[in-house]
Amino acid sequence: MDYVPAKTIITRTKDSKWFGHDYNMNLYRGCCHGCIYCDSRSDCYQVGDFDRVRAKENALTIIRDELRRKVKTGVVGSGAMSDPYNPFEKELELSRHALELMDAFGFGSSTATKSDLIVRDIDVLSSIREHSPVLCKLTITAIEDEMSRKVEPGAPVSSRRFAALEALSSAGIFAGILLMPVLPFLEDTEENVLGIVRRAKDCGARFIYPAFGMTMRNGQREHYLEQLERIFPGEGLRERYRKEYGSCYQCTSSRARALWDKFSRECGQLGILYRMDDIIHAYKRGYEYTQLRLF
Repeated sequence: MDYVPAKTIITRTKDSKWFGHDYNMNLYRGCCHGCIYCDSRSDCYQVGDFDRVRAKENALTIIRDELRRKVKTGVVGSGAMSDPYNPFEKELELSRHALELMDAFGFGSSTATKSDLIVRDIDVLSSIREHSPVLCKLTITAIEDEMSRKVEPGAPVSSRRFAALEALSSAGIFAGILLMPVLPFLEDTEENVLGIVRRAKDCGARFIYPAFGMTMRNGQREHYLEQLERIFPGEGLRERYRKEYGSCYQCTSSRARALWDKFSRECGQLGILYRMDDIIHAYKRGYEYTQLRLF
């Protein structure tokens, strides 16, 4: 494990429209889950050798000092640029100790991950939930383990993430699914999308937030197309993407509208939230007074 210097780790968000985050936190740089579609390997982020995980130097000391200096408490989001539960976290426990600091200083937590290691920290998340909002987002893009192994080769397979979702939900933690990206020509089928919705319901998911398509920036695009050719040889996927999207940044599935109609109808019938405002309102409900009192 290499370490990289850091002056600050917890930064104020420009707005709180994305899951109601007030602050962002990235303890690690890079990721070894190897997801072929990852936007974080784009040139604009300037993360060299993205597949090599590096931890932030003196991370816990910096986080302690930054939380202590904050005038206002709020929800700290993690997992935007690198997964906080990469395999190295099992030994380093940086994410766990960061959660303990959030608990100590009265902050809430919102975590996005593809790892079932998050269930290790249910005790800390439950402690935070006593005073502040807690939100756990498991990224699941494929109902079948076979597909998740291909497009997310270094991450736990989908079935393990569903099991983690069930464990979090059973513990009373507000948890759900990030259904994104839904890869065009691979995952944008009714069978896959509705299969995820129904399995999520069985696991006690409170929400599913989707994106029927993907983004492709410079750096990311070249990597993704190369991986398609390697993993799905002879299927002509590279050429299909070039023909359909060219150099577009936003690559929306041609089936997006039909999928949204079926997805939203199914979620409505099963009582699963799927609109951002509703998700934020639901997981923060009952904490408004507590946050004001702490302030």
